[in-house]
Amino acid sequence: MNELFRKAARKASTILGSPWAFISAFAVVVVWAVLGPVFHYSQTWQLIINTGTTIITFLMVFLIQNTQNHDSRALHLKIDELLVAVKEARTGLVDLDELSEEELDKLESAFRKLGREDDAEKKAAPAKKAAPPKSSL
Repeated sequence: MNELFRKAARKASTILGSPWAFISAFAVVVVWAVLGPVFHYSQTWQLIINTGTTIITFLMVFLIQNTQNHDSRALHLKIDELLVAVKEARTGLVDLDELSEEELDKLESAFRKLGREDDAEKKAAPAKKAAPPKSSL
C-alpha cells in the first residue's frame, strides 16, 4: 500500500507540477469567471470554485508532503554516504536531523565561524603562481 501510494504521489506531483497543469487550472478559473454573468454571480456559482479549490488544495497537501518527505530522506542518505566516504568528515554529523533547533543553531554558528577562519587563512596565505602548462611536443 505504501509503495503504491508513493508511486502514485510521485506521478501525480510530476503531472500536477507541470506547466500544462498550471495552464489547465488557469483555464478553469477563466471559464468560471466568464460564466459569472451567465449565472448572475449566484451563490452556487461561487460555491463551485470554492469547493473545487478547497478539495484540490486538501489533497495536494498530502501529495506534496509525501514527495517532500521521500526526497528529503533520499537527500539525507546521499549526504550521509558522502560523510562516511570522506575520511576527514565527522561521521557524527550523520544524525543531525535528530538534533533540537538550539543544537542546530550552535552547530551552524560553529560552521560559519570555521568558514570565516578558512577565508581569513586563504586571504593571508601568499598566492601561488600556477605553473605554465607542459608542452605536448
